[in-house]
Amino acid sequence: MSSRRSRTPRVIAAVSALLLPVAGCSLLEPGTTPTGLTTGDTKPPAGTTGLERFYAQDLDWGGCQGSDGECATLEVPMDYEDPDGQTIEIAVLRVEAKGEAAGSLVVNPGGPGGSGVDYAAAADFIVSDQIRRHFDVVGFDPRGVGRSHPVDCLSDADMDDYLAKDPTPDTPEEKSAGERAQKEFADGCKDKTGELLGHVSTADAARDMDVLRAALGDGKLTYLGKSYGTYLGATYAHLFPDRAGRMVLDGVLPPDATSEEVAIGQAKGFDTATRAWAQDCVDDDCPLGSSVDEVVERVQSQLEELDEQPLPASAGIELTEGWATWGIAQAMYDQGMWSQLTDALVAADDGDGGPLSELGRAYAGRDSGGTYQNNMLEALPAVSCLDTPDGPGDPDDLVARAEEEAPIWGRALASESPCAQWPIDATNTPHEIDAEGADPILVVGTTRDPATPYEWAQRLHEQLADSALITHEGDGHTAYMRQNSCVDEAVDEFWLAGTTPDGGELTCEE
Repeated sequence: MSSRRSRTPRVIAAVSALLLPVAGCSLLEPGTTPTGLTTGDTKPPAGTTGLERFYAQDLDWGGCQGSDGECATLEVPMDYEDPDGQTIEIAVLRVEAKGEAAGSLVVNPGGPGGSGVDYAAAADFIVSDQIRRHFDVVGFDPRGVGRSHPVDCLSDADMDDYLAKDPTPDTPEEKSAGERAQKEFADGCKDKTGELLGHVSTADAARDMDVLRAALGDGKLTYLGKSYGTYLGATYAHLFPDRAGRMVLDGVLPPDATSEEVAIGQAKGFDTATRAWAQDCVDDDCPLGSSVDEVVERVQSQLEELDEQPLPASAGIELTEGWATWGIAQAMYDQGMWSQLTDALVAADDGDGGPLSELGRAYAGRDSGGTYQNNMLEALPAVSCLDTPDGPGDPDDLVARAEEEAPIWGRALASESPCAQWPIDATNTPHEIDAEGADPILVVGTTRDPATPYEWAQRLHEQLADSALITHEGDGHTAYMRQNSCVDEAVDEFWLAGTTPDGGELTCEE
């Protein structure tokens, strides 16, 4: 499911955030209005030339198909080193404030590959009523994603086969088949996407976000980034510290993490989440076993059986070990899906792979007709393989270490990646970010987050020159607007008044 790059699970941030129908609420007084928002420069960064026309552009807002928001396109250079060369258009959506707007709140749901346009369109569910009253909610599809010149790698039918493949190859034949599939995927990305494939890094997207900030007329960036969106936000604060305003980074991916650290860290996070689901199942008279270990062992046995013999499923696919793994991963992101996962596994025990395959299709964004509704699982490696190179070690050694530290998910999350076959060298290396000179940054971490372990939030908090940390003691991926009023109120106060927790840290219980 993921890889030595191990970025794939982060894509679910976009899915889970959009599908979670949480009513907007806040404990703040209804009359609270934003104070202390500072202004900055809307001109290009000092020392750059040729970007003036991009920073000076006006957004031409118009109607949006299927949304109450307003849509526009932002013109940016494909290559910031060649601003007079080819340009691309970035899709932007704005949902205007319900009251008088104090500025824009730019949002990114994660991935890489999640659509900020779709995320912003769900403004009533992703931020509180208080924030909706006082900020325009703005999302953009990063370059290579969704409506912004999407990366394309495989046909829909070939994508079905790619996602069905064995995620835990343990024989020479299975490993060879996996390597061929990754090579075909990487070659397809180059052939179908062309020159843009070398310009979809997080640093490129962060530069686009600064052009967007200026086009919106905001002197500083007010921001919500979830999951991979924290990596994007931290990169922005590193590149443009004097333009980084009230930024919330929820569910942290630390920019200094190596591909090996990400693979093992996420595997451990998914192990923790899986055992939490199993305990919840046992507490409710679990049909899969009477103890956590029994439940986990039963699921692992099911996956081994699917490796040998897939089950009939639905929507034109079989339930292979690969599709089942995607489906289980989907449920780990949100404890609200745990009972659905249990039912799906029981159905698979009875020979019906349909329910579990439906969870897998939800992960992949594939509809029942065989069409992929987004390109998240193609954009994700395209961005990730530029952001962080594979380590120099033996891949088999990484798998062994991952299995030792994360017995449930280690092999799956350390075995599979196209990055070793990628046709373009990485343009970045992992590095610490202190964002010296930026306004205070609010970091949020969840203690049993499956995809972005809590330790990563602590890690970034310690690196940043000026930050505060909210600890959400609970389950699920990310914390803001996930039914915890303590988290929601603290985040809202930060955006509205620049207030951070006393002593720089706050713990919110489930």
